[in-house]
Amino acid sequence: MASKKTKWTVLITLLLAVPTLISCKSNASDSSLPNVENPGQWITGVHTDKAVYTPGEKITFQLTFQKEVEKGDLIIKYKHLAEDVEEQKIQLTNASTYSWEWDPGKDDYKGYMVEVFLKDGKKTLDHQNIAVDVSTDWSKFPRYGYLADFPSMSEEGQQKVIDNLNRYHINGLQFYDWLYRHDQPAKIENGVLAEEWNDIANRVVSKQTIENYIKLAHDKNMKAMNYNLLFGAFEGYEENGVEREWGIFKDAEGKVQDSHDLPDSWASDIYLMDPSNPEWQEYIINTQKDVFQHLDFDGWHVDQLGDRGRLWNGKGEEIDLSKTYTPLLEKAKQELQKDIVMNAVDQYAQKEIAEAPINFMYSEIWSAPTYESVKKVIDQNDYYSKGELNSVLAAYMNYELSDFQGMFNTPGILMTNAVIFAAGGSHLELGENMLSKEYFPHKNLTISTELKEQLVHYYDFLVAYQNLLRDDVKEITKMVKSEEKEIKNYPAVGSIWNFTKAKDKKEIYHLINFTDATTLEWKDNQGIQAEPQEIKDIPLTIDVKEEIDKIWVASPDINHGSAQEIKFKQKDGKATITLLSLKYWDMVVVEYK
Repeated sequence: MASKKTKWTVLITLLLAVPTLISCKSNASDSSLPNVENPGQWITGVHTDKAVYTPGEKITFQLTFQKEVEKGDLIIKYKHLAEDVEEQKIQLTNASTYSWEWDPGKDDYKGYMVEVFLKDGKKTLDHQNIAVDVSTDWSKFPRYGYLADFPSMSEEGQQKVIDNLNRYHINGLQFYDWLYRHDQPAKIENGVLAEEWNDIANRVVSKQTIENYIKLAHDKNMKAMNYNLLFGAFEGYEENGVEREWGIFKDAEGKVQDSHDLPDSWASDIYLMDPSNPEWQEYIINTQKDVFQHLDFDGWHVDQLGDRGRLWNGKGEEIDLSKTYTPLLEKAKQELQKDIVMNAVDQYAQKEIAEAPINFMYSEIWSAPTYESVKKVIDQNDYYSKGELNSVLAAYMNYELSDFQGMFNTPGILMTNAVIFAAGGSHLELGENMLSKEYFPHKNLTISTELKEQLVHYYDFLVAYQNLLRDDVKEITKMVKSEEKEIKNYPAVGSIWNFTKAKDKKEIYHLINFTDATTLEWKDNQGIQAEPQEIKDIPLTIDVKEEIDKIWVASPDINHGSAQEIKFKQKDGKATITLLSLKYWDMVVVEYK
C-alpha cells in the first residue's frame, strides 16, 4: 500500500519557547522501533481535543512533559495500520508543553496511530502514542461509555469526567437513570423542564448538570443518549394518562400485571406495558418527544428486562414479547428521527432487534459465562445484523468482588477486553468509574493507576486498528502451530487461543495468552484472574497459499500498540516467524502481494 498523501498543518503553542518545525513524508514503514532510554520519564501524556473527527476536521494534540526539555527533537509519525502516512520533526528549546494540529485528509471511517518520540541527538528518550478515529457516523465504530450521577456539580468536576472519557476516545454516552419516571421521563412543570427532580432511587437530579454534560459531550464530538425502558411505568401511572389495559399480564384474566420489583426505599416498582399496544406506543413516543424538546439528547437508549416468561395482553391474548419490540422501534425512529440503541438482555429478542432501525447491537451479558461464549455473542450479533452492525457488550466485571470496597483486578479486566476487542466488539465499562454491576451508580471498586494506564493503550489499540478489528472482516479457519507452546482454536488454561479474520489481502491472527490463567470466566467474579507471564521468542508456523508481501505484529501490551514488521520465511505453503513477545494479546497481520 502506498503512503497516502495528506495535507497537514502544525500550530505550535509553547509556554516557554517556539520550536522549529521540519516536515517530511515517507513511502515505507520503519520495520523497527528505536530503543527508549528512559520510558515514561519525560512525557506525561498526549491528548486530542475530541473523541472522533469528521473527514477534513483538524485534530489538535496537546503534549505535556514531566520536566522541562532544554533541548531536543520531537518526531511525530502518523500511521494507518503498519504504513507511514506522514512524519514531522519539531526542534524543542526550553519546552514544558505545546500543542499542534494535523489534518488527516478526506478519508472516512479510518483509524490512525500517532507515535510521538522525544529524541536527544541520536538517543530516543521517550515514546508515547495516541490513536485518532476519523468517522462521520459514531455508530460505525461505537465506543460507548456512561454517566450515572447527576447531582448539582461544578463545571470543573464535569469537565474532568468528560476529559477522562475523551482520552479513551469514548464517542457515545448513555445517560443512565437521569429520568424522573419511566412513564414521564422529563419532569415538565408549567411547560418547562423542572430545575431538579428525584430519580427512581430517590437521588436528586439537576437539570443544569444534565444540560452541561450534554454540552461538554458535544464539544468532544460525543453523542448523548437518553436512557429509558421501552415499556415501564411507575405506580399511579393512571394519573399520567396510562391505562391499565395497555399492560402485560401474567395471567389471561389480567389480574396480575407483570412488574419488576425494586427496593422499598426507591420511588416505585416498575409495571410493564405491552410494546405492541398502539396507544402505549403513541404515549411513550410522545414522552420521548418531550425529552428531545427540552434536552439536546442525540438519541434514545432503549432498555428491556429480558425474558419474562408467558404473558398476556389486556385483551387476554397470549403474546410473544420478543415480537413486540421492532414495531415500536420502527415507529419511534420514524417519528423521532433520532439515534436508537436497544439493549438485548442476555440476547433476548436480539434477532428481532437487529431488524429494527438501530445504530448498533447492544448486548447485556448474563448467561454467557466464558471467554469463548463472549466471542460467540459478538459472532451471533454479526450474523443477525448480516455483518452491518458492530457490537457493544455491557459486561460487568468483578461482579462479586464489588460487593466490598477494593480495586478492580487488572488482569481480569485486560483479558476480557482483549477477547472482546479481538472478536470485533467494544465494552461498555467506562463512566465516572467502571462498571461492576447492572446498577451503574454502584462504585465499590476503584481503578488503579496501572489499570488506567493500560486501558489507555487498549482503547488506543481499538481505535488505531479498527479497520482490521471490526470493519467488514470475516472469520476464516487457519491453523497456527508452535513447537514450544500449545496453541488451540478455543480458550484453555495453559495454552494460547488463536482465531483468525481476513479482509482484502490481509489475514489477521489473534493470539490470546491463557497459559497462566486461573479462570476461563470473563467476569472474573472474585478478582482471581492471574497476570500472564510475558512469553518471548515464540516460533510460529502459519499455513499460507499466496506470496507474502510482509508480516507485522501489534499489541496493546507492547510499545504502546505500535506496529512492528517482523521477518519471515515462506516455503512449501508455510510461513515461519518468531513472535518476539506475548503478554495478553498479540495481533499478527499477514499481508499478501
